[in-house]
Amino acid sequence: MSDERQGCLGVSRRAFLSTVAAGAAGLATERLFGAEAEAPARKPNVVVILSDDQGYADVGFQGCKDVPTPNIDALAANGVRFTNGYVSCPVCSPTRAGVNTGRYQQRFGHEFNPGPDAGPGFGLPLTEIPLPSLMKKAGYATGMVGKWHLGFEPQFHPLSRGFDEFFGFLGGAHPYLDPMLAGRNPILRGRTPFDEREYLTDAFAREAVAYIDRHQKEPFYLYLTFNAVHQPLQATAKYLDRFPNIQDRNRRTYAAMLSAMDDGIGAVLRKLREAGIEDDTLVFFFSDNGGAPGNASRNTPLRATKGTVYEGGVRVPFVLQWKRRVPDGRVYDHPVISLDVLPTAVAAAGGTLPADRPIDGVDLLPFVTGARATPPHESLFWRFGAQSAVRKGDLKLVHVRDQAPALFDLAADIGEARDLAAQRLEAVKDLSDAYAAWNAQLADPRWRGGGARPLRRALKGLKG
Repeated sequence: MSDERQGCLGVSRRAFLSTVAAGAAGLATERLFGAEAEAPARKPNVVVILSDDQGYADVGFQGCKDVPTPNIDALAANGVRFTNGYVSCPVCSPTRAGVNTGRYQQRFGHEFNPGPDAGPGFGLPLTEIPLPSLMKKAGYATGMVGKWHLGFEPQFHPLSRGFDEFFGFLGGAHPYLDPMLAGRNPILRGRTPFDEREYLTDAFAREAVAYIDRHQKEPFYLYLTFNAVHQPLQATAKYLDRFPNIQDRNRRTYAAMLSAMDDGIGAVLRKLREAGIEDDTLVFFFSDNGGAPGNASRNTPLRATKGTVYEGGVRVPFVLQWKRRVPDGRVYDHPVISLDVLPTAVAAAGGTLPADRPIDGVDLLPFVTGARATPPHESLFWRFGAQSAVRKGDLKLVHVRDQAPALFDLAADIGEARDLAAQRLEAVKDLSDAYAAWNAQLADPRWRGGGARPLRRALKGLKG
């Protein structure tokens, strides 16, 4: 007999009934959240894992057959798979700016990739409050491993933006086999160049596991941003030998790179289990944009690639796992976006969002636990130079350069093959008005460049 029940003996009937009622309320809460009613003794850890330029179809839980991804698939099996998971831009840096602020990055002019020669002031603006700063304020250790791509100058460095520890590189791409060849974009430990000799994906996994080992006794935030499977296409024999039956050379190397990253994610998950903290760790996994033209990725059945606001550029593999709070094996169909990572993480940490600016993301936990049945977002928006799009419900309006706006019903046409604009003029006006109201809140781009050639390749042949 528990202490609580023993305490009921000999007390008044009113006190006994109050105790029973409290127990029933606790049971209801437990059933609602699919987890223990009592909060864990420690705050949950938060791990955000990004892949880079990964194809929508290049993961087992979305039908990939030639490249096993058992560890990414395990995240989906043990958590929530978002069938309509989006990022806020079809290229790397702006998406990361959105992830780190919870805000559409166009609000502060971070619309394009900043290149290494972009000039002073080209990075995540210092007026923005990034996620690691909010997690530090909530009492968390903060660490980053991998690709930053939010500015090269010292004031933009991860250690200047809220991270306690950093291992990785500052630019947008990096060689894997001889990382010291990167020149002005070296591997850094903190702010110091580091002579890394290991295959870079393996090195990032090693450093992430070591970070967890150092901080397993305290709540931590780990931002793990693999540059896999971004070009250059490079892999070691260890991973290439897993795919002797893939005849296309680029696809075989891409498969090897993806397999290496999946191994790295597995090492991180294994470390969490060994440390006894996996159940108390909120994990996100998604790609920073769709598969890129030229890296042998596959976005089937989506239209187009990285660099476009079609589904192939902004719809990505997207998973959330938190074993103690979130039911496993759930498939969530309402649209979500990478901007939701910040408010979800801050809410889980018991932190506070900035009150002096709009936060466009939402806390996803009430939605994925079933506490809220409404969609998290009424509409989602994209603006990328001469391209724009808005999704409202199942309808998506796309405007590319000098073409007429095209309307698609994604529930019936995920591949955006049938333009309904001429048949549904009222819907075109409704979505156009919604986009115009959103666009009126945005800033002009603070710079241009950083990916013009890939963008031209992505847009080639998309007319009509």
